[in-house]
Amino acid sequence: MTVGADRATPPPRRRDAQRNWELLVAAAHEVFTEQGLDAPLDVIARRAGVGNATLYRHFPSRATLIDAVFHDQLTDTMAVGERVRNAPDAWTGLNEYLGTVFGTLAADRGTNDLMTTHMRGVDVLEDVHEHNRRTLDQLLARGRDEGTVRPDVTTEDVLFALAALGRAVPALTAATAPDAWRRPLTLLLDSLRPPGPTSPPPPLPGPALTAAQLGDVLEALGSHRGTRG
Repeated sequence: MTVGADRATPPPRRRDAQRNWELLVAAAHEVFTEQGLDAPLDVIARRAGVGNATLYRHFPSRATLIDAVFHDQLTDTMAVGERVRNAPDAWTGLNEYLGTVFGTLAADRGTNDLMTTHMRGVDVLEDVHEHNRRTLDQLLARGRDEGTVRPDVTTEDVLFALAALGRAVPALTAATAPDAWRRPLTLLLDSLRPPGPTSPPPPLPGPALTAAQLGDVLEALGSHRGTRG
């Protein structure tokens, strides 16, 4: 699979238009990293040194701007997912994949907002959510077969835990240290392991989330978005 191979190639731009596009993408990445995806678009235009009309000419919606800013970063995450699917064992793959994802969530508030909620209209985000689900499906299935993942853990369980914990990562690292996310991630990973052979796991309370229910939860986490620009 070639990640992002079906992405449409944008038409060529005049030199001045290309420069404005690049300035806007760079400024948006800075502002989204600092303030999150709710940052006012006029702040981005001012930082890029262009007017609001220029911003909207290039990016008619917030979603199109976000797609341009984060496309490469998100496709890099999918590339990691491709690699860990072929890890020698599922537990090694899970550790590498989730460590990479959480490192990204801790370093960039904009990417954190994007990956831990649901935002309609961002093409690459739909791709990365589906790819992430398939990666975890495969690793968890292998882990259950290999006896390194408890048998009743579902992909939705893990995706919900990742979203909830991931939302807290920026506050955690800001208050403590840049790599403070490693401790809660280790605890999360440990919770996926089955207990010893003489101690069967207690049943998890309540039914597992369905894929539709998980989508509703992630959309609710990001429901404050889309009200501006």
